[in-house]
Amino acid sequence: MNFELFIAKRIIGNKAYKNSVSAPIIKIGIAAIAIGIIVMLIAIATGLGLQKKIRDKVVAFNGHIEIANYDTNASDESQVPISLKQDFYPNFSAVQGVKHIQGVATKFAVIRTESDFEGIVINGVGADYDWSYFKEFLIDGRLPNFSGDRNEDILISQYVANRLGFEVGDSFQALFSNGSLNGRPRIMKFNIVGIYNSGFQELDEKFGFADLRHIQRINKWEPYQIGSFEVFVDDFSQLNETAFKVDQEVGSFLNAVPVNHKYYTVFEWVKIFDANTNIIIAIMIIVAGINMITTLLVLILERTNMIGILKALGSSNWSIRRIFLYNASYLIGLGLLWGNCIGLGLLFAQKYFKLFPLNPDTYYVSEAPVYMHWDYVVLLNVGTFIACLLMLLIPSVIIYKISPVKAIRFD
Repeated sequence: MNFELFIAKRIIGNKAYKNSVSAPIIKIGIAAIAIGIIVMLIAIATGLGLQKKIRDKVVAFNGHIEIANYDTNASDESQVPISLKQDFYPNFSAVQGVKHIQGVATKFAVIRTESDFEGIVINGVGADYDWSYFKEFLIDGRLPNFSGDRNEDILISQYVANRLGFEVGDSFQALFSNGSLNGRPRIMKFNIVGIYNSGFQELDEKFGFADLRHIQRINKWEPYQIGSFEVFVDDFSQLNETAFKVDQEVGSFLNAVPVNHKYYTVFEWVKIFDANTNIIIAIMIIVAGINMITTLLVLILERTNMIGILKALGSSNWSIRRIFLYNASYLIGLGLLWGNCIGLGLLFAQKYFKLFPLNPDTYYVSEAPVYMHWDYVVLLNVGTFIACLLMLLIPSVIIYKISPVKAIRFD
């Protein structure tokens, strides 16, 4: 039988213990642990969720890696074409971790209506385009299908649709430059088959998606010529390493740029959430630890008489320390239990019912996103438990200084 654990269980199960002077302090200690784990769970889940959501939005418009010509073109319009006849297309098997590659081309256009006009970048895509990201963004209509004959279908953003009063099923004319300063613009008609909203207004206000063959025809390109390749990878955490390998494979005339370099400011802003989350976790663990230290000191002082009797009966200082550490472990576990129940409950409610909205102009999302994974939940609980228990080793040293004679007479 574990003597220390037996005594600790008897203390915990004692009704008088629950109604003692230390009872309110014990409740405060448990509450501090619970509140701390709630705050930490929310900070991690929403921080990771926001990072993943923003990252997915940017990747949807660009891919993880963009392969294009070396040039000084700073606009969103494809200038110098690239041939589809590459060793790495349509299967980039030379680099491990690449899951998909697709060819695209962009062209600036002006949408003209009877009463208004709006600038837009038409992203020409083909049959190889991966629409998986835009399935989540689609709010009306359907996604275009460019696997058959050339068609005039187009997917536009809700931002553009609201500004010009468009709905699914409407048509409009788009004016394209023909590459000559004096020449007349090319006019093309498009039919709106779908409207999307990614929540990333900086990109929504810019891009529409139409058949790649229209861009090729306007630019007088061959059917095998495109503006750039978009590459998708399996593991975002290895993006820079994979981009370097891709760049080595595409040759000296092409340049592979990872999305976190192209949209550097966005990804640097997202990294701030990691620092904020780490600070919150550190503060919460320290606060919870201090409350548990106070609770343990009160428990020890309240049980001074018992400590003196145990020492008189031959118990060692470490044995008595273990009794109170077992007791404290129970209180920490109780706080973690309540904290996890409440914290995970709030996170699941936010994930499925969208209780807390956000300003998309500031955060690029319309509600607080939540990323749930058991690995960080378990790691956070184990880390908090161990950290608090280690912090309690120091104040428990006070047991060494308690004299059996004085303790037995202590009232």
